[in-house]
Amino acid sequence: MITTVVENILVVKLGGGEGLDMRTSCEDLANLARCRPLVVVHGVSALANRLCEEAGQPVRTITSPTGHTSRYTDPQTREIFVRAAEMVNTELVDLLRERGINTVGLTGQDTVIKGERKDAIRAVVDGRVRMIRDDYSGSITGVDGEYLRYLLELGCVPVVSPMAMSINDGLLNIDGDRAAAAAARSLGAQELVILSNVRGLYRNFPDETSFVRNVPSSQMEMALNWAQGRMKRKVIGAQEALNGGVRRVIIGDGRVSSPVQQALAGEGTVFQS
Repeated sequence: MITTVVENILVVKLGGGEGLDMRTSCEDLANLARCRPLVVVHGVSALANRLCEEAGQPVRTITSPTGHTSRYTDPQTREIFVRAAEMVNTELVDLLRERGINTVGLTGQDTVIKGERKDAIRAVVDGRVRMIRDDYSGSITGVDGEYLRYLLELGCVPVVSPMAMSINDGLLNIDGDRAAAAAARSLGAQELVILSNVRGLYRNFPDETSFVRNVPSSQMEMALNWAQGRMKRKVIGAQEALNGGVRRVIIGDGRVSSPVQQALAGEGTVFQS
């Protein structure tokens, strides 16, 4: 079997929120995949929310003591989240294959991400401080970078879901931005692009005059203070990627034409070490 030398790896995180044009993004990804090794990590939040609504399952959030928010993933919600992840993954794989790209979906039992969950966490749920014991969210403990690199050497584009496998607890809901950062670190990727449904980082969102174009490493703590809501996770992902050797991270707008290429051209917030 013929393999190729893998250099100049690009990892792209496609946001899972409303507003991202999947077909436009895949057209852009397909063009890039013909030029350089590419790994795609995707989110699922919008579809998971819709499936929860259809199932009559309330969408609840957990707020950590430090103010980070995440989906409260009880066993019923985990089943819906896994189904949503598999649906999004299949759609992306199909769209890329339609454009002539050799693509491998990595979801469910085939996930390359390892994780673990805490037996109990202290968090604010629906306005009350509680000890949560049935949440199947997790932290990332590792990525099978060797397998991802093997797929890249074969000329494939791996498409990775935001799920981790725990030895004791099965599939876990993980943060997609941090999953993309972990994948980029494991591969020694040159660049990581995180696409969202906003332009990038703002000092005072949504005031356009407060848009941040560049964040040097010396301003990373300030950037974490500027970030609001889900943007905080993206900035954490950028920080973790840079700390792991990734040269450049761009948080860009996934709603525009050629969103990845625009981000690589500097249209977004650029983080550099």
